[in-house]
Amino acid sequence: MDHHRVQVREFLTSRRARITPEQAGLPAYGGNRRVAGLRREEVALLAGMSIDYYVRMERGNLAGASDAVLDNLARALQLDDAERAHLFDLARAATPTPARRRRAKPATGITPGLRQLLDIITDGPAWIRNARHDMLAANHLARALYAPMLADPRRPANSARFIYLDPAAREFFEDWDRAADDIAAMLRSEAGHNPHDRQLIELIGELSTRSEEFRTRWAAHNVRFHRTGHKNLHHPEVGRLELDFEAMEFPAHPGLTLLVYTAPADTPTADALRLLSTWAATLERSEQPAGHTPGE
Repeated sequence: MDHHRVQVREFLTSRRARITPEQAGLPAYGGNRRVAGLRREEVALLAGMSIDYYVRMERGNLAGASDAVLDNLARALQLDDAERAHLFDLARAATPTPARRRRAKPATGITPGLRQLLDIITDGPAWIRNARHDMLAANHLARALYAPMLADPRRPANSARFIYLDPAAREFFEDWDRAADDIAAMLRSEAGHNPHDRQLIELIGELSTRSEEFRTRWAAHNVRFHRTGHKNLHHPEVGRLELDFEAMEFPAHPGLTLLVYTAPADTPTADALRLLSTWAATLERSEQPAGHTPGE
């Protein structure tokens, strides 16, 4: 079985296994069920398709599945928005798209306009990443915030490598398990959306080889959107930070995402961000060569 079929099979079986008949509104016939979650015939019933057709899909063959069929299957398996998008990505990968309708290629660099956007955000950490979670550009507060990640000289810095391969990440992220879950699920989403990204494939291979924690999470086939939320971080210089974040994509720059972190005014975190800004300015001055004038 080829790699794509394996991904489809494991995703569908893992989603089926987590739903009980009771959760699906079905009677649980038989006291000794040999499968976790729903049986294949129950999924087929809920999705309004024949058992043979569903079995074909679960064996990895999504080629030719219509949007209506995929929608019905998503409802039957109670997929959330991220999981539904992943199912559609897997189906698109199984059905070649005419060249004129192919997705726009991901942006490969940071434009002057994007750098200016970062520079005018002065009260909170802001940075731009690609779908592989490489930090491509950051304002001074984000560079200071992620100083533990940037201590690794490898560039571009990558938050997935930091979380799984750098022991400092377990001190930086107060809820390391949640951060590890999130990053694995986001990478799984991107692997379905852009399965031929060679650098992404190499990153996943590196993490799988070097981290058992990553291998376990990758095998779960969880997918996730990460568009807004809250982070509790512990910075080595300013201590605990309770930050809200928003993630915004750029329609004109496919594949790039802006992340901005904020804290309510008159809170310990707002005070800590001001200290972080002062520390960042001191650090940047110390790193400038002799004779350098700020702004040059």
